[in-house]
Amino acid sequence: MSVEQGTHPRHRLDDLLQNPVRFSVVAALDRAGTLGFREVRDAVEVTDSALSKQVAALEGAGYVDVGKAFVGKTPRTSLTLTRAGRAAWRDHLDALRQIAGSDQAP
Repeated sequence: MSVEQGTHPRHRLDDLLQNPVRFSVVAALDRAGTLGFREVRDAVEVTDSALSKQVAALEGAGYVDVGKAFVGKTPRTSLTLTRAGRAAWRDHLDALRQIAGSDQAP
């Protein structure tokens, strides 16, 4: 029996979203729309440095927009899931659901 390459849903998983921190960041932004950097940091329980690194990867892929503003003299950074990020997230979740619900033999 031959197995056709590329038909298993795992082939549709987004490599960028398989990182647990990036997965958690995108999940939080999908629910909220836009969040402050500190809100995301606290929600996913990582350091500023770790979050900055993962947000840079998501921004580079076009999945997240990073906004910079000032409230008085205090800088504020906001994170927003882009349309492309939302589409990638939905496709990734769909593939995970198909894998979890799959009755295919390994």
